[in-house]
Amino acid sequence: MGYDVVIAGGGAAGLSAAVLLARSRRGVVVLDAGEPRNAPAAHLHNFLSRDGMSPADLLAAGRDELARYGGEIVSARALAIERADGGFAVRHDGGDLNARAVLVATGLRDELPAIPGVRERWGADVVHCPYCHGYEVRDTAIAVLGGDNRPFTLHQASLVRQWSDDVVFFPHRIVMTDEERERLVARGIRVVDGEVARLLVDGGRVSGVELADGTAVPRETAFVGPRFVPDDGLLTGLGCAVGENGWVTVDGSGRTSVPGVWAAGNVVDSPAQLITAAAAGSSAGIALNHHLLALDIDSAVAACRVVSTVDA
Repeated sequence: MGYDVVIAGGGAAGLSAAVLLARSRRGVVVLDAGEPRNAPAAHLHNFLSRDGMSPADLLAAGRDELARYGGEIVSARALAIERADGGFAVRHDGGDLNARAVLVATGLRDELPAIPGVRERWGADVVHCPYCHGYEVRDTAIAVLGGDNRPFTLHQASLVRQWSDDVVFFPHRIVMTDEERERLVARGIRVVDGEVARLLVDGGRVSGVELADGTAVPRETAFVGPRFVPDDGLLTGLGCAVGENGWVTVDGSGRTSVPGVWAAGNVVDSPAQLITAAAAGSSAGIALNHHLLALDIDSAVAACRVVSTVDA
C-alpha cells in the first residue's frame, strides 16, 4: 500500500501531525514544496518557548524531530490526490506516493493590495498581523492601508491602535460609512482620504505614504489587509465539501467530508497562527491514527473470520 499517511505541506501543521504519527509508529511522509507563508518574516512570536526564533529554524527543528522518529520528507509539490486501491494516490512533481489516508496542510497565500512598495517590504515593515508584529513596531508611526479585505482592514485599524498612539488609516478605495469613520476617530485614529499611490521607502525602510495627489504622510510601519486565498486545490479536487464562506469544511479534528482525508492549518483556517496550526496538526494526527486503527481492527476481524470459515 505504501505509507499509512501522506502529508501535503511541511509547515507547522504538517510537521506536527507527521511527528505525532511517526511516534505512533505509522509510516508517514511529508511532501514539502519549500514555500512557507511566513518566509519573509525574520522572527516568529506567540509560540511558547520559541519566541523570536526564525521561521526557517522552527521548520528545521521540526524536520529533525521527524527524522528522529523515522518519518520522511520529500522535497516536492503535491499536484493531485486520487482514490486508489482503497486508499489514495498522491501525485507530486517527482512521482507518485500511495497511502491509506492523507492530510492536506498546504496553507494559504496572501493577495496583497496592488500598491507599489507593499510587496517589496512585505514581512519587514509592511505586515498584516498585529499579534505577530505589533509589539516589535510599538510606538512607531503606523499606517493602515485599505485593501480588498474590507472587514479585516477596518478591524485592523482599530486593533493596531493598542500598540501605538500614532495611527493613520488610509481608506484608499474603501468607501466608509459615517459610523465606521466615527468609531475610528473616537478610537484616536486619524483618517486620511484619497487613493494611495505608493509607499515611500528611504534607506531600505518605509518612510511614508504618498497619495495620488502627491501628498506625502510620514509613516514608519504599514499594516495591510490581504485577501486570504486557501491553497485547497488538492481538497476540492477530491470533492471535499465547501462551506458558504468558500472554504473547505472540517470538523474539530480536521476531518473533511471525504473519508480518509484530513486538513489542518491555514488551508482551512485563515486566522490560524503558527501555534494554532501546530495544534491543529496534532489533533489531525491523533484522529488519523484512530482512523487507521479502526481500519486495522476491521482487517484483523475479517482475516479471523476467513480462518474460522476455513477451519470449519
